[in-house]
This record gives sequence, C-alpha cells and structure tokens, in this order.
Amino acid sequence: MRYNQEGILKKIIPTNVLSDYLLPFKNQEKTIAFTNGCFDLLHPGHINTLLKASQLADLLVVGLNSDLSIQRLKGPQRPINKEFERSYLLASLAMVDAVIIFDDDTPAALIKAIKPHFLVKGGDYIETNIVGYDFVRSYGGKIIIEPTLEGYSTTSILNKIQK
Repeated sequence: MRYNQEGILKKIIPTNVLSDYLLPFKNQEKTIAFTNGCFDLLHPGHINTLLKASQLADLLVVGLNSDLSIQRLKGPQRPINKEFERSYLLASLAMVDAVIIFDDDTPAALIKAIKPHFLVKGGDYIETNIVGYDFVRSYGGKIIIEPTLEGYSTTSILNKIQK
C-alpha cells in the first residue's frame, strides 16, 4: 500500500472527533490496542513496542503527550521534536492506525474514551502501576507490558549526543 501526505495526516485524530472515529470499528466489533508516550526521538525500542501492540488487535491507537505535557513531565528542555513532527512520524508508520495528542499528564481520560481491549506499555512497568490498569481490567481488557529493547531509550540517545 502506498501512502501520501493526506493519508498520513488523516491518521492524526483530534480528541473532539475520537468517538466518531472509533464508532465504526466498535460497531464491527474490531479489537483496539492502545499505547501512549512522548515518542520524542523515535527509536527501535519504540518501533518494537508499536509493532507488538499492533499485532494484538485490529486497530492500534497511540496517545501522544503534547508539548506542554512533556514539559511538565520532563522539564523545559523537552520535547526535542514538537508534537506535530512526533505525531506525523508516528502516523507515517504502517502499524499505527491513529494518533491522538493529549494535554494531560496521564492518558487516563483518553483510555476511558477509547476503552481498549489491550493497554500496552513498553518498559519495566509493574502492571498495577500503569495508568488505566483498574479501568481496563474492570471490563475484561488486558494489560500488556512489552519488555524494553536493551540499549534504546530517548534519555540514552540524548546522553550520547551530549557526550
């Protein structure tokens, strides 16, 4: 399948039309996987988590922290890449079906709006500490922790650059 810029941009979904976007998939009883993050410097660890998440369901929705959210969480020097650039890169990936930018510090509201079958996180999280854990489990959804690929993190890349 060939992509064009319009096709990529269509995958970036504003939060105010999220319900309308998801309705046809839910009506067809398609499964939804959700993951989220900053995706500031896209690297193989991100790709691995996104690929694994996409293999779990019919639709992969990615929540992307806004620039303001990242600044609150990681400090004034971040993000390196602005939210449009980060969302565009994610939307250009074949395994990603939708990207939603959110301003909150956590994706809790987004998870409630999406009600995913699979909530996927990369890293060394403890399942019960994942935002949305209780909600997703309450209706039978599954929490999936995809182990981090050794040696890949935005922080380690930034440390290499600074050296």
